[in-house]
Amino acid sequence: MGIRTGQQYLDDLDTASRDLWIDGEPVTGRITEHPAFRRISRSVAHLYDMQHDPKLQAEMTYQSPSTGDLVGLSFLQPNTKADLTRRRTMMQHWAGYAHGMMGRAPDYLNSELMAIAAAAPFFATEDSRYADNVRHYYEYVREHDLCLTHTLILPQANRGVSAAQQADPYLAARVVDKTPEGVVIRGARMLATLPLADEILVFPSTVIRNTEEDRPYAFAFALPLSTPGLRLVCRETFDYGRSHFDHPLGSRFEEMDAVVVFHDVLVPWDRIFVLEDGERCNALYAETDATVHMTHQVVVKNMAKAEFILGVVSLIVDTIGIEQFQHVQEKVAEVIIALETMKAFLIASEANAKVNRWGIMTPDWTPLNVARNTFPKVYPRLVEIVQQLAAGGLMAIPSENDFKNQDLRPDIDRFFQARNTGAFERTRLFRLAWDAAVSAFGNRQVLYERFFFGDPVRMAGALYHSYDKEGAKQRIRDFLEETSDPLAR
Repeated sequence: MGIRTGQQYLDDLDTASRDLWIDGEPVTGRITEHPAFRRISRSVAHLYDMQHDPKLQAEMTYQSPSTGDLVGLSFLQPNTKADLTRRRTMMQHWAGYAHGMMGRAPDYLNSELMAIAAAAPFFATEDSRYADNVRHYYEYVREHDLCLTHTLILPQANRGVSAAQQADPYLAARVVDKTPEGVVIRGARMLATLPLADEILVFPSTVIRNTEEDRPYAFAFALPLSTPGLRLVCRETFDYGRSHFDHPLGSRFEEMDAVVVFHDVLVPWDRIFVLEDGERCNALYAETDATVHMTHQVVVKNMAKAEFILGVVSLIVDTIGIEQFQHVQEKVAEVIIALETMKAFLIASEANAKVNRWGIMTPDWTPLNVARNTFPKVYPRLVEIVQQLAAGGLMAIPSENDFKNQDLRPDIDRFFQARNTGAFERTRLFRLAWDAAVSAFGNRQVLYERFFFGDPVRMAGALYHSYDKEGAKQRIRDFLEETSDPLAR
């Protein structure tokens, strides 16, 4: 099949029913026409259509090694540094379209899938079928150009004890039974972003104790989101049905988040990758280098996001004439530093890339690891800078309907103008700044970035323990040895 069109993606959504709930009601009929999902589904569809754009196709696709059809470049298993550059270029096209506001663009989990498929032997320790399952699933998703989401985290109930020690042993998703057809799963996982994906990866995240009581919670598998018994419970939507003028980001890129409930869901044996193996779950990301390739994609997204903020604040500075103030220059410089820092991390990771044990050219983990520890702290500050520079202007922003009212329009045009733009252009800019920095959509983005890779404290601890500090310590030891003992003189 190869790359699919946006319309094919939309048609697939509407023909594969799913148990999707929002605001206390099930989604019935055509999902792509539901008010909460209509516009985000078309934004995802646009990503797929970009692969068919004659101006972009060469930079977004490659020939499938099994069929010769064109498939998405995010599935490419890189063998050279040039391949990494090709993957990054493709990712930049998608990240640029959404200005980094879509955390679950398909290339994110495509990157994970291509990495674990290359590392398929890792999954064969307990059962050789699992390695074959990983390879076959990767090829299936690549050849059908599917969109994936994933769910990793256990429900927030009593975080002081493990999943097995909760008052309800079926609170967290766990194995209930094994049948000739597959494994039965009961419980819940949070959080799945973009419930309009085609399929879901149910993978481990937090460290799992490798004990007998914890074994039922240790697994990795994939399922269509239309699987019977699989329910998605969505939060409220931040797409309020307003125009692109009023809500320029929320009306386009509201991905939605959902809790995933498994009501005795049957997972076929050919969709199982890890089963009741805590040790393998805990080692999965590090041993396959999946996290490295996923983070490579994320830093591309973060670059686009930082560049978006730079563009917004720079236009605000120009529009209302505040560039002469040094504190303004300092704040814009902070955004520049954030953007260029992300670029440097990305370039360094590619420049120092090496072929891993599975034969895949893999970016250097250290700069990517530092990048993923940096951006969760940087992005809230970038949003704060938007708030500080736009200030009260974020409160005084007319709506599109205000401009349409002929009695009101003369006052709007007069009192909302700026130094070098009319009221309409100024308001359009400030509504964009508001949607990025003040709205429910914008604040969800801040929360999302804070915890994109999990608890920032644990991430910092992981960086501390994994970073090689011996060379720096030895240089200090050598320097101290050069300092003579005054008593020996």
